[in-house]
Amino acid sequence: MLAPILRCASPDSWLERALSDVDTLLHDHAHCEQKAASTMLSLVFRQPDPELAVQLSRMAREELGHFEMVLREMKRRGVVFGKLEPARYAAELSRGARKKDPREAMLDSFVISALIEARSAERMELLAHAVPDPALRSLYQSFRPAEERHWQLMLELGATFGDPLERLPYFAGREAELIRNGEPWVRMHA
Repeated sequence: MLAPILRCASPDSWLERALSDVDTLLHDHAHCEQKAASTMLSLVFRQPDPELAVQLSRMAREELGHFEMVLREMKRRGVVFGKLEPARYAAELSRGARKKDPREAMLDSFVISALIEARSAERMELLAHAVPDPALRSLYQSFRPAEERHWQLMLELGATFGDPLERLPYFAGREAELIRNGEPWVRMHA
């Protein structure tokens, strides 16, 4: 199910590439979960509001739990975790974020995070229905509700700094363009 904040569905070509190289996809997925946890903690440090800190640290722990689950699946499949060239998706999506005003910068960070989490939810659902390995199918099914909850929480917390709906059209347009253009290799968010 496509989150209402996304402007386009993942192309069929993405799923075809993902299914053709599940091990690389898993490796990239592990890096994405690690980065998501890091992003949540960086938001805590940028704006140390106690209420936000509790919710963000809880989400960071959940993302780290997902990271560990992906690592276990990689180990089961004999895939070694190591360095991976970063996909351009998150960096390109963040390129339009405001930086001068701290409140505007925080709002943009939350909106960007919401879009990334919404795309994750969509792709987890696609994978849960398409991967032939039952253990992997179960893993993706287990992640989807959290990803769905995360994008909604990011918009809710972003409202602390302004109206996320004012910035959402801009970033959702950028995100859709990145998804339509894709990347030549298998990535969770390419």
